[in-house]
Amino acid sequence: MTHAVATPPAITLPVAGGDETYPVRRIWCVGRNYAAHAREMGSDPDREPPFFFQKPTDAIVQDGDAIAYPPGTANLHHEIELVVAIGKAGFKIAAAQALDHVFGYAVGLDMTRRDLQNAAKETGRPWEMGKSFDQSAPCSAIQPAAAIGHPDHGGIWVKVNGETRQESDISHLIWNVSETIVHLSELVELQPGDLIYTGTPAGVGAVVAGDLMEGHIDGVGDLRTPVAAPE
Repeated sequence: MTHAVATPPAITLPVAGGDETYPVRRIWCVGRNYAAHAREMGSDPDREPPFFFQKPTDAIVQDGDAIAYPPGTANLHHEIELVVAIGKAGFKIAAAQALDHVFGYAVGLDMTRRDLQNAAKETGRPWEMGKSFDQSAPCSAIQPAAAIGHPDHGGIWVKVNGETRQESDISHLIWNVSETIVHLSELVELQPGDLIYTGTPAGVGAVVAGDLMEGHIDGVGDLRTPVAAPE
C-alpha cells in the first residue's frame, strides 16, 4: 500500500553523548507551573490541578537553528522550560514509579504569540494559534537520565542578546516532574517519544527578528535560538 501524499519526515532530537536520536511523538505543555509567572499573567498561583495543552510535533527546532518570526503577531514571547522526555509507556502512573518512565531531560523554549493568546483568553476560545504554531518549540539535545539523574533543583534562565530575561530555579515548579507525569498520565497514556514542557518562570517578554535567545538549565544543558526575519 502506498501513501496518498508525501510522507512527512521523522522529527527527532539528538541524544547527548552518542549518535542516537530521540523520535518525538507528541509535545505536551504545562500551563502556569511557576507561581511568579502565574502572577505576572494575572492568575492565582494557588496549587490548583495542572492543565495541559499541545504543540505539533513538527514545531520542534533543534539547538542552534533559527526560528523565523511568525506571521499574525506583533508580540512574540520567549518562555524557557525544563523538558521531560518519556522513555516508557504508562497510564495512570503511580508517583513512586513516575521517574522510571523518564528517558531524559532537555532545555526548551515555548514560544508564544502573546497577543493571539490573550485575545483567545478574552473570548474564551482555544489557545492553539497563540501556542501551537510552526517553529514554536525549540529544544536542546536530550540528556539521558542514566547520565545526569533526575534534576529537581538548579538554575534556569534565558538571555536575549546577552541580557538576562528569565531567571529562577526548577525547584520552584508548582508541580514537579513526578507529579506532572502522574496528572498527565491520568488523562492520556504516555508513550515513548512524548515530550513534556514543564512550564516557565516569571520574566517572559518579547523578541524580534535579529535577536538571539540563549537558554540554560543547570545540569541539563544549553539552547541557542536566533530569531530570523519573517519568511
